[in-house]
Amino acid sequence: MAGGVARKKPPGSASPLWATLQTFWQEKHLVLFKTEYTFFVVSVLWLLEIGINVWVIQKVAYTEIDWKAYMDEVEGVINGTYDYTQLKGDTGPLVYPAGFVYIFTALYYITSSGTNIRLGQYLFAVFYLITLLLVFRIYCRTKKVPPYVFFFMCCASYRIHSIFVLRLFNDPVAMMLLFAAVNLFMDGHWSLGCAVYSLAVSVKMNVLLFAPGLLFLLLSEFGLIRTIPKLGLCAGIQLMLGLPFLLENPVGYMSRAFDLGRQFMFKWTVNWRFLPEWLFLNRYFHFLLLAAHLLSLLLFALRRWKRSGESPLELLREPSKRKVPAQKNTVNQIVLILFTSNFIGMCFSRSLHYQFYVWYFHTLPYLLWSGGVKKMAHLLRVLILGLVELSWNTYPSTCSSSIALHVCHLIILLCLWLGLPSAPTGAQAKAPIKDKCK
Repeated sequence: MAGGVARKKPPGSASPLWATLQTFWQEKHLVLFKTEYTFFVVSVLWLLEIGINVWVIQKVAYTEIDWKAYMDEVEGVINGTYDYTQLKGDTGPLVYPAGFVYIFTALYYITSSGTNIRLGQYLFAVFYLITLLLVFRIYCRTKKVPPYVFFFMCCASYRIHSIFVLRLFNDPVAMMLLFAAVNLFMDGHWSLGCAVYSLAVSVKMNVLLFAPGLLFLLLSEFGLIRTIPKLGLCAGIQLMLGLPFLLENPVGYMSRAFDLGRQFMFKWTVNWRFLPEWLFLNRYFHFLLLAAHLLSLLLFALRRWKRSGESPLELLREPSKRKVPAQKNTVNQIVLILFTSNFIGMCFSRSLHYQFYVWYFHTLPYLLWSGGVKKMAHLLRVLILGLVELSWNTYPSTCSSSIALHVCHLIILLCLWLGLPSAPTGAQAKAPIKDKCK
């Protein structure tokens, strides 16, 4: 009360919260379809995931695959062995960079030398929930995907829950850090994002599939001169983490931790089951896949990521000195370029094993709903997600499941190619870009 007189609200006025609730109730039948309600839907799904993970851990049997090998490998380091060629577990030699060693050494101590499997499962459930938070934040910012799709992305995927809480692979840890880096890039924290990205690479090398897209974004944002310190930061973190092992045996560390030529076993392949084994193992086939990978990246960089009418050499110049006025990349441009870069690598991978599904699983809805085929029905997109899930859940893989996976990859890749260039062009570059996701 001020001066003894109470101020009355104008007739018909309502608080913002009440107005929001009214709008929500009026559009309740659209909640699962309008991107404006993404935050509400993913919040509910995230809370449900807590219960789902607890249920899976309690009711579904844990399967030992690599956890014991991880513990044996880091135990060797704990016992004083820093020569990477001497570190091994039940499944073979240590083939992951130094960041893996530090993180799983911490897990070694927390889980009583790796013997408390149940505690390890709950820790990975926490990793899963953190990953979902980071992924959902990306989708809330981009507003590309209708909310109903997130049910298929989290609660309905058996394979992803298995990779996290029933197998305890290192892939989820690397991807959790990767999605943290993507969030930092979206917020404009490029140096910190590069640092976290480098940490993700230090856990597992698959994160390098995002590197071509990240390099393009850095050049687009900063030009060559200002990009070099950020690349130096990434390299410096790798050097710092690997220093104890580099001092002991530098060649051994580099050849094991970053072995780009490692041969995969045919019996575990998900994507090339329809090939004869001799062809799967053939080095010329590997070179062909590498050439297709590099060519696809080059085509996307020149024809889809770069501004129309701008010379590729312009990316090397300071943004303020370019002929076409430089514009900051929008959130959707950042996410699309990074996710597409990784997806191209998945399409032309020499082999995909079951745990590799997490490398791109959370990016698939974004890629499907970002494609240029506007008339592709929602049902068809969901069908593609279902076929991809089915292919990864078929064990052992079959010729049919591998072919189905490649067909789905090809459709997604074509849709991305047919999409409009992600960067503004011509007259668009002269006008300020409004980012509705902020």
